[in-house]
Amino acid sequence: MASNLLVGSSFDVDKLTFEIFSILENKFLFGETKLSKLSPQNSRIRILSIDGGGATNGILAAKSLAHLESSLRRKSGNPNAYISDYFDIVAGSGAGGLLAALLFTRGKDGLPLFTADSALRFVNDHQKKLSSSRSVLRRFSRRGKHLEKLLRSTFGESTLRDTVKSVLIPCYDLSSRAPFVFSRADAVEADGFDFKISDVCLATCAVHGAVEMRSVDRKTNILGVDGGIAMNNPTAAAITHVLNNKQEFPLCNGVEDLLVLSLGGGESDFRIQNLHSSPSRFVRIAGEGASDTVDQAVSMAFGQCRTSNYVRIQANGIIAKKQGRVMEKQIKSQKKGEIVAAIEEMLEQKNVESVLFKGKRIVESTNLEKIESFGGELMKEEERRKTSILPTVVLKQASPSPRTSSATTLSTSSSY
Repeated sequence: MASNLLVGSSFDVDKLTFEIFSILENKFLFGETKLSKLSPQNSRIRILSIDGGGATNGILAAKSLAHLESSLRRKSGNPNAYISDYFDIVAGSGAGGLLAALLFTRGKDGLPLFTADSALRFVNDHQKKLSSSRSVLRRFSRRGKHLEKLLRSTFGESTLRDTVKSVLIPCYDLSSRAPFVFSRADAVEADGFDFKISDVCLATCAVHGAVEMRSVDRKTNILGVDGGIAMNNPTAAAITHVLNNKQEFPLCNGVEDLLVLSLGGGESDFRIQNLHSSPSRFVRIAGEGASDTVDQAVSMAFGQCRTSNYVRIQANGIIAKKQGRVMEKQIKSQKKGEIVAAIEEMLEQKNVESVLFKGKRIVESTNLEKIESFGGELMKEEERRKTSILPTVVLKQASPSPRTSSATTLSTSSSY
């Protein structure tokens, strides 16, 4: 493919037009290029969406991704494949935002900082720092300071520009009283939208209190709290971002051009008689209800292609019982190894689907079977792109110039 193309006011070239012109020129001169190769037929943008913590504080999603990564390595024959190799964009809220950052932030060697398996160990090892009361008015506690130290040591000085693919991570901004979405696409355009990854994770997790943060140029101030308040299930935001971002996803025209994996956080076992629960529990009920509503709406939007193009993994807390205790209580009390084993049982359950105006239903496929099947779809898409002449994704890259400049480059690769 052509090398990077500088985008600026003095050098504004439409790369796709140039590619098409080159193909037509070869066709006219040599008669060798087939016009059917002008667009990658049936190519789909691959979206990964991860809910807020839910009943499992991100461990369910992390375990699902560990299974998926293992499946992709087996199917591709590449033992060093990463989750980020097979997705074009990731959206994560709360604990899901932290997972997105772990899996898609570039390390010093140019590779993602974490594999799915090492990300699973990370969230499992640091559950106490990641779990706390959902009160957003509480002062920044000692546990919150421990979490801040952990994230700073994990991500260092990395910012949104240092992610390997497009990233969306929401929080709720108390200063503007509106949702705020941290976006890599915005970060590469202007320093005022570029934030340290550690701050982004603190803001979207924000279970210890509001996090005051500034962009790298110190001009944008955010007072961020839990991303689950803004959007516990960011799937719709990710889809909207892709469909309206023609610069990075020029060939995507509708949901039939998408391949979406949405990971839930596990449902809590809220009983109808539990009407006098604490406010924090009702906040979680609201978050889970919002996630189900997004799932229903997205599923309806996909219509006839929802079984192949949209997959939702969500374990039912009411079903997931062991020795008379619900999964949520197990996770709070069990040791690390036992927690992962309990999550494994949740994945072996039959998948739970939300049906618009009809509640939930249990389908025949288990969560693990759906993950395995989705891995096959990802591999098919990867093979399609190897024969495509035009890039499916034109990923904006940060300019090597100082961060005071907002100039960007466009990078294309046949692997996209």
